[in-house]
Formats: sequence, C-alpha cells, structure tokens
Amino acid sequence: MEPLASKIRPLSLREFVGQEHLVAPGKPLYKAIEGKHLFSFILWGPPGSGKTTLARLYAQALDAEFHEISAVDSGKDDIKAILGERAGASKRVGLGACDRSALFEVSDREPNSEPRPKVLFVDEIHRFNKAQQDFLLPFVERGELTLIGATTENPSFEVIPALLSRCRVFVLNEFVPEDMEKILKRTKIKLPKDAKEWLVELAGGDARQAITVLDNTKRLYGTVTLETLKETVQSKHLRYDKKGEEHYNTISAFIKSMRASQVDAALYYLARMVAAGEDPLFIARRMVIFASEDVGLAQPTALVVANAVFRACETVGYPEAQINLAHGVAYLAECKKSRKSHDAYFEALADVQKFGNLPIPLHIRNAPTKLMKDLGYGKGYEKYTDESYLPEKLKGKKYLR
Repeated sequence: MEPLASKIRPLSLREFVGQEHLVAPGKPLYKAIEGKHLFSFILWGPPGSGKTTLARLYAQALDAEFHEISAVDSGKDDIKAILGERAGASKRVGLGACDRSALFEVSDREPNSEPRPKVLFVDEIHRFNKAQQDFLLPFVERGELTLIGATTENPSFEVIPALLSRCRVFVLNEFVPEDMEKILKRTKIKLPKDAKEWLVELAGGDARQAITVLDNTKRLYGTVTLETLKETVQSKHLRYDKKGEEHYNTISAFIKSMRASQVDAALYYLARMVAAGEDPLFIARRMVIFASEDVGLAQPTALVVANAVFRACETVGYPEAQINLAHGVAYLAECKKSRKSHDAYFEALADVQKFGNLPIPLHIRNAPTKLMKDLGYGKGYEKYTDESYLPEKLKGKKYLR
C-alpha cells in the first residue's frame, strides 16, 4: 500500500510548503524550475525537508527522464543501466500525472525534438564512496546525466571536490511549526489541536516522520487523538529512521554534554547512538570539530586525540570502535574548554566579508622579481617585530583575546 507521505506529495511548486528561501518567486530553485535551466545540484538538509519532492518537481518541469536511486543499495551497475536505456523508455519514478494547472506547465513535445535529458536523483549521496563518485563524475561532466544529490550530511566532507565543483548546493531547513501544520492539513485526517501540537513538536521539522506517525495511528486505532498518537510512538512494532528527529536531538545532547564537561551524560548519549547503529565516522567527525571549536587552545592535543579516534573508527569499525569512541569522548569532556581561536577566526572572517581584500602592507609582500623589489615589496621587513602586519584599515585590531 502506498504510504500517505507519497500520496500527498506536491505535484507542483504551487503546492509545495516551506523553503521560501529557495522556492519563493525570484529565488534560485523557483527560477531554475520556471526557466527550465538544466544543471546539477545537491540538496543538503535534514530528513523530511522536501529534498525528494523538489528533485521530482525540477525533473517534471524539464520533462526529463527521471531516475531515482538510493546510494545505500545502488552502485555502478545501476548507473550503467540508466545510461544504457533508450530515450523515452525510462521509468519516471513517482512523478505522478502532470498537473496542467500547475505553476509551471510542461508543454507537449514536438516530433523529432531533442532527446529528453536524463536526471539522476541520488538519495543519501553521502553514502556513495569515492570510487562510486569518481565513476559518476565523467557522465556529469559530459552532460550525459544531470545529477541531483540529496544528503543530510555536509557535502564539503561527503562529496568529492571534483563532483562538488560541478554542482550547486542548496541548503534546506527544518520545516517550522506553521509549515508542519499546513502539511498535516493536506492529509485530510481529523486531528485535535492538542494532538496536532504534540505531533508537530515530536517531529521536530521532519514532515515525513509526522505524516508517517499520523498515518500509522489512523491505521492502528481508526481515530487520531493525543493518546492514540502516544500509543503509536511507543509501539514496539514501529521503528524510526536514525536520520530522523531522534538523531538530531541525540547528537545535540551529546555535543552539549561534552561542552559542559559532563562526561557521564556524554557517554550515555554516545551509547544511545552506538546502540541505534549510528555511523561511527559521523560521531567521530563531530568530535574532531568539537576538539577545535570548544576545546581549542585550552588543550591543543584534543585535536590530535580526536583525529586518532576518527582514524581508529575508519580502520577498526564496529564493534570495537565503540571503545575508541568512548576513550575520545571521556577525554574531550574532561578537557578544559576555550572558544578563543574559534571566535577570533570568525571575527576576522567578518572583517574580510565587510572590507574585502584590503591592501597588504608592502613590507610583508612577496618580492620574487627586481621590479617588485624596486616598487618596495618586502622593503623594511623584520622577522621579529611588534608592528602590526594587518592592513592599514585594521591596524590595532585584536581578534584573539
């Protein structure tokens, strides 16, 4: 039976709720869909934020062959099969009938027109390894495939630079409560106010999770109330995606516990993530970030330890890697904390963004040629001096306090 979330999926941009920074008139994806611009892009955002829906709406606007795969269970052979299909013979996965009253209509194709573009949607693209991404790269470069990737992880870390450079990245946000209420209204399931408010809070901006819980409750109990919703969530027969709301709540509690030097709480939330089957590299990556962001100069060896834990998780894997994680977490939680370097850098970055490329003082410029030396490059440079090397406009500025 088709899931309710799939049944009520928007068939036009007019029906899409939220993400106004991308789909409101004049915004990037609106203009791309309106103008039928063909280009590859990556949608980065939390679960249930509309990534798949936007990919399908884009492909529909281009009247493209739409191929949808998941990086979890797909690979090179699936991509080869897609490239080997004759134009017009592919599955238009789940696009549904084209809504002729939609915001952007798809015109009928003229005989002997150009072949339809192939749009490949790769869900959870961060799960493609380097070799798989390298394989995909030349097809994207040559325009044989237009790639749309969806990821909950930072593409800077998870997508190879060559592929990332050929894609635009659009960041999606969690749905705000007002958007969630509009989405739930589309289900046409009667929902009392207290039940709706509880469900919106439970879902934490994940529309798919909210709709799934609502659908399951309706199927199990016939009517939806606050009590039946709670019973559904507690049911042992229902399991939730570890990339859903619980995932984000737990990693947040984990980081905040280490920041507060509450080692017992940090180890508890680590254990919850490990027990749920969380990727050890996801946890270790957050620890590497934490070592510089929150421990920083207070204990510089924290970054060394965090990197060693990451490397251990790469080479050892579960179940033993949980011991490496516990070692690192206990260490980071007990470290003294300092955000001085973090705060200083972002203050300097703010000046870069505000003032642009200010002239670098002549005496610290590189002088590889005689002309440069004649122009004063490097003149008067002293290795050890208290004189500020900052541009003239920022002389005397202190970032690291």
